[in-house]
Amino acid sequence: MSDAHTDPQSFIRTPKQLIIVVAGFFLVIVLGIILLVTFATNKPLGGAGTESQSAQAVAARVRPVAEEGFAFKDVNAPKVLQSGQAVYNAVCVACHGTGAAGAPKFGDAGAWSARIAQGYDTLVQHAIQGIRAMPAKGGNPDLDNIEVARAVAYMANQAGAKFKEPEAPAQANAAAQPTAAAPAAAAPAPAQPAATPGTPPTAGAIATPAIAGNNAAGKALFNATCTACHGAGIAGAPKFGDKAAWAPRIAQGKDTLYQHAIKGFQGEFGTMPPKGGSSAPDADVKAAVDYMVAAAK
Repeated sequence: MSDAHTDPQSFIRTPKQLIIVVAGFFLVIVLGIILLVTFATNKPLGGAGTESQSAQAVAARVRPVAEEGFAFKDVNAPKVLQSGQAVYNAVCVACHGTGAAGAPKFGDAGAWSARIAQGYDTLVQHAIQGIRAMPAKGGNPDLDNIEVARAVAYMANQAGAKFKEPEAPAQANAAAQPTAAAPAAAAPAPAQPAATPGTPPTAGAIATPAIAGNNAAGKALFNATCTACHGAGIAGAPKFGDKAAWAPRIAQGKDTLYQHAIKGFQGEFGTMPPKGGSSAPDADVKAAVDYMVAAAK
């Protein structure tokens, strides 16, 4: 009987085989890591030689930042008439929201009853042409007459009236208006007399002396829009030329005044609608601020 026994034989018998096995082991690990990274980042990477650097791709990435805070209006697009509620929120709320300057407060049936009794047509006429402290179209000349009429119906109905907001006119009627107006447009307009030192200012404008540092655009916007509140100091607005009322505003700096005038401001005693309820360019609004500030210094 033999005492000999057989030992299990390893497939690694030489140092060379050991090196090959170790190298293969590390190679498998490296390949696994590469495959894992490739799977996790299975997305085209931007860089030189890719479409990510094209002019179109760069413009698409930058555009949302470049247009931040700006609203572009296509002047060639057909006008979309606003609802009465939208016009009220953008323009009328400045006075009718608080009842400033004698304006009937929104939803106050007692204040509106006498107006409603005058009839819808009379209310619309007053709103379009202006009456007492109420400027024409609430100080926003860009509003269409139908938009003003809708705002009148909206406010009056909240106080108990049963007026119907007018619909947009038919396209046929709109097309006929330019045709009918064409012959009149061909006639020469009468020459306007030159202004003289003794000529009184137009309705709604405030006669003010020449103020250094302002321009015609600022004064024109003030007389067309800002005077509705700043002319008499209503709705919490600092009165034109009132140094005491303007002093704390001026102390805030022009940048703050510009921002409040352009974007609107909710104060303790009143509300300033964006751009005074107009659609004037930002430059004209700043000019109007400069004009009022110069008058209060």
